[in-house]
Amino acid sequence: MINSPRGIAPKPDQVILAIRQRRETVLQVIRSARERLLISVFRCTDVTVLDAIGEALNRKVDVRFLMTPRARGWEKRLKALSSYLESMGAKVHPYSDPVVKYHAKYLLADDGPALITSLNLTAKCFAATCDFILLTYDPAVVAGLRELFDVDWLAPHSTLSSHVSPRLIVGPERARAQFTALLESARRSIHIIDHKLDDPAIQALLKSKKAQGLDVQVLGEGNLGGLLAHGKLMIIDGRIAAIGSMAQTALSLDFRREIAVTVEEPKCVRKLKNFYRLLASGRELMDPAKATAFVRVK
Repeated sequence: MINSPRGIAPKPDQVILAIRQRRETVLQVIRSARERLLISVFRCTDVTVLDAIGEALNRKVDVRFLMTPRARGWEKRLKALSSYLESMGAKVHPYSDPVVKYHAKYLLADDGPALITSLNLTAKCFAATCDFILLTYDPAVVAGLRELFDVDWLAPHSTLSSHVSPRLIVGPERARAQFTALLESARRSIHIIDHKLDDPAIQALLKSKKAQGLDVQVLGEGNLGGLLAHGKLMIIDGRIAAIGSMAQTALSLDFRREIAVTVEEPKCVRKLKNFYRLLASGRELMDPAKATAFVRVK
């Protein structure tokens, strides 16, 4: 079990990168819930995850599911998912802001742990993508996610307070400012995994940093060790990282509900740095043919 007993100092952050650990980490968070489970998703089809949610409901856990009302090619599946979850007893709410698209991905069990991720709860993301998971008991992050969930449950008739943990990079309200501040703070290096990076202001800032002599590298599609490009990573000076599903694009930064999270735990940052080096070296982490096969999974 991964519960952190009350009265004991929270466990340090954990970064999950290994494909074989992804599903089990999600399942552990779901299974740890005793009173309340908050789940924010963009896509979800994994049977094992859905079974675990059913088990939580059988334990009388208050399960709340916040989900996007629209995703390309998923209209029917989203309706079916919503109906299925409601039939089990979960409370399901589609994000209802008329302008902002919903793309946040996180889970929160009781007062922790919280899981913030770039992956969808699908077979493809559990088996073939370049994705990231942060598992944390940080009280500020837990409180921030709880507030964010409540705000989005009531959207568009509610607003996010300014007191949410600065570790949470929240789009669209403050993502651009937070990422810009991170990049401007760089003194030695900027390492990014983002196959969609095309925002003019971010590109100009990276160009400026490179002209100042910083080591600026961006890995994109086709450079990811056989894994399918999906999750986003930014490492600044090898001391702080940001992971999530938020791309450095105008759409993602300015017009979507997105979540990323900063990581400063030395072991976690070191793990992310090593992962980045493996990808940058061109080493195959997975048979590309196996990864490509998942592109056809619906």
